[in-house]
Amino acid sequence: MVEAGMETSRSTASCTPLPACDLVTVPARQGLEAVDILRRGEIEAVGPVLHDDGCDTLCFVVPPGTAAGWDMPGSTCTETNGRGLNLAAEPPAGGPGSLPGSAWLLPPGESEPATDPAVLRRALGEAARTIEAADNCR
Repeated sequence: MVEAGMETSRSTASCTPLPACDLVTVPARQGLEAVDILRRGEIEAVGPVLHDDGCDTLCFVVPPGTAAGWDMPGSTCTETNGRGLNLAAEPPAGGPGSLPGSAWLLPPGESEPATDPAVLRRALGEAARTIEAADNCR
């Protein structure tokens, strides 16, 4: 199970190419909590997740078309159409579309092909409430 604070995966598994997909980007704290929520569920319902250390964010791979209807405050959803996105087990280190300082938290091939947007929305909402409750206890 992935827990907040664990190291990101540097797996060298083979490339798992996916067709066009969208990316939901959230703050790392909320994203890590959401990953834990998704992985604790009755059905493990989380797809590949990229951790961008430089911006302190997580990016969830979601099905194409999600960006058109995504409206969750505190997050963004970007339509990629596969442009510059290589869902290899090891994120690209340089060149166009590279994400320096990034690593897979959940690499392709070790997870579902993509996270269901409705399931992700619920998990992110629960994560935000959990974080707010924890912060209010201080």
